[in-house]
Amino acid sequence: MRLTRDGRFERTDVWREGKWLDLWSVVHFLSGISLGFGISFFHFGMIAAIIIVFLLLVAYEMWEAMVQIHETPQNRVMDVVVGMASFLPTFLFFNDRHTESSFILAFGIVLTLNIVLSALGWYESQKAAVLEQKLREELVEQKRKFKERRARAKELRRLRKLQRKG
Repeated sequence: MRLTRDGRFERTDVWREGKWLDLWSVVHFLSGISLGFGISFFHFGMIAAIIIVFLLLVAYEMWEAMVQIHETPQNRVMDVVVGMASFLPTFLFFNDRHTESSFILAFGIVLTLNIVLSALGWYESQKAAVLEQKLREELVEQKRKFKERRARAKELRRLRKLQRKG
């Protein structure tokens, strides 16, 4: 975490939000694959599957905006693009073409990886939020102390000036 010139705190860890892509893009990639498995399980047609997954990905980005997860507009769009880009080949490849056991194994592995990465990212984001709050409090305290010292120095100069006159 660092303080920018314009007074904002900026995350410097690997989970920070990028302008276009970031580590969260891996989570969105895995989410697209997970959705590909899930949608193919229900045997939707191609057009219906694409529309449903697109709407789910857009709805998730809207939810992120509502809970004030700050991302650039480009990043929000790329999250949907990455999710769709991983959904389509998964849906096309696994839709009625593999045994039930290989389908379940692949889905389980991808979903587990997706959940683990999401949990790690969320945990790191929460740690960063706590650190940012502590840094903000420390900055406020430093400003308060600086103002006190400045006021004492000003008062001392005023008293010295009075002593010289008196």
